[in-house]
Amino acid sequence: MNGVLRIVPLGGLGEVGKNMTVYEYGEDIIVVDAGLAFPRDEHLGVDLVLPDISYLRDRRVRAVVLTHAHEDHVGGLPYLLRQVDCDEVIGTKLTLGLIKSKLDEHGLASATTLREIEPDQPTEVGSFTLDFVRVAHSIPDCVAIVLETGAGRVVHTGDWKLDHTPVDGLKTDVGRLADLGNQGVDLLLGDSTNAERPGMTGSERLVGEGFKQLIPVRTGRILIASFASNIHRMQQAIEVAVQVNRKVAIVGRSMRKNLNIARQLGYLDVSDDVIVKPQDAMSLPPGEVMILCTGSQGEPMSALTRIAYGDHPTIGVERGDTVILSARPVPGNELRVHDSINRLAKAGAEVLHEEIAPVHVSGHANSEELRTMIALLRPKAVMPIHGEYRMQAAHAKLARQGGVPAAGIVMAENGSVVELSKEGVRLLPERIESGVTFVDGLGVGDVKDVALRDRRRLSEDGVLIIVTTLASSNGGSAPPELIARGFGESDELLDELRDEATRVLEELEADDIHEIKLLQEHLHDSVGQIIYDRTRRRPMILPVIIEV
Repeated sequence: MNGVLRIVPLGGLGEVGKNMTVYEYGEDIIVVDAGLAFPRDEHLGVDLVLPDISYLRDRRVRAVVLTHAHEDHVGGLPYLLRQVDCDEVIGTKLTLGLIKSKLDEHGLASATTLREIEPDQPTEVGSFTLDFVRVAHSIPDCVAIVLETGAGRVVHTGDWKLDHTPVDGLKTDVGRLADLGNQGVDLLLGDSTNAERPGMTGSERLVGEGFKQLIPVRTGRILIASFASNIHRMQQAIEVAVQVNRKVAIVGRSMRKNLNIARQLGYLDVSDDVIVKPQDAMSLPPGEVMILCTGSQGEPMSALTRIAYGDHPTIGVERGDTVILSARPVPGNELRVHDSINRLAKAGAEVLHEEIAPVHVSGHANSEELRTMIALLRPKAVMPIHGEYRMQAAHAKLARQGGVPAAGIVMAENGSVVELSKEGVRLLPERIESGVTFVDGLGVGDVKDVALRDRRRLSEDGVLIIVTTLASSNGGSAPPELIARGFGESDELLDELRDEATRVLEELEADDIHEIKLLQEHLHDSVGQIIYDRTRRRPMILPVIIEV
């Protein structure tokens, strides 16, 4: 069947995070990745940020195909499966192992079928033929996805780099990529995260070498914070701990869970006698302890952040300890990470991070590796994905230098509609709704812009609640009670505000005005003006009038 392949990115373009791309051919729909992003400082009270999937509601999805198990590629899957009819989820062994645990937590263990695949084993999904190419990244079992239809062949790289000495020995399959280039690639959707960075990304083994240099010479506790999914990083840290006779404690629920799953599936090798409970670790001599923990991004409730602020129930830091931040801050998290570093330093710990020590390498391809990918695949067209717009633009420039014609470079955004056919690729003027969905506690999508605006006002200017009762029989009102927080309220100011609220109510009663909405409006305006005159703040004012 010859036809048109529609490609609709719902997340991951113009941003770092919440990667999700829809492929449509005929009546069949495949979704590649279902990620999430973490909230920025202006997203007050928001726990997670998801792509807007309204485009997929009331439609049948043949499969969600996962490139790897990082949260920005799989974290939104439970929320997607709750709202969209999906036949199956396809991924590699470790990816599905971590996903199964996540679905169990959400009560979705039976929501869909999980199908495990191996690289170089093509499979049919509706009118799509899918194949998988092993790539190296900062978590095991990553694949690039090859999608073939009557419209042509597409390669979706996922996250990758050319690591010639990976910890597990499984390199990016350059030979298979070259074979695909010989067969012909019509469109490449490529990771743009490090497109601005020159040269080649360092091997993951460089971090292990850094640990071997830094850890043996230190006598205090060693705390290493990394992404909970970075199995190779954990493996290398544990190997060094064994060499220097340190016990290892795992702190952070997600890291403990991932370590256990990786051990069960054979992706991580550590003996039981090396691991100790966090409370036991703190009773050991400092020089005999290594702590692996979450919180490398300064997340408010993560293990390292709570340790830095002296709020963790078990783990603390003191002078002589060393904290290794083995991750780069995701754009938007820099201030929170810096706050944690400052707090840890104030507690007396030495803090090592990638700017001053060899404790982290990226999992994404730098510019020379992107050039290599383009040279291997020789695609007719390139669509930069996975990155901020400047990163996409840098990737597009590399593609032009690699011989891709200007007409074959697609600069898409979230919500763009791209069509691939035998005539080539084109960006349509059509747009798909592609905003964001906020997760606040157990609520999904019920936090709107107005709620964020209200939360911002509460955080900056405080709140004043005015409570009074209104007698329905005669219209009389009781003296108002005031509850105030967060705008520099003094007893004198509260007395003045109470008097003003009483005056307003008495005047309205004298004018025979008893409509609750009008009473609330007059109270809000009169009291608000006094607060602004006295404090130059505009708190949220909530008049509450109870009819009795």
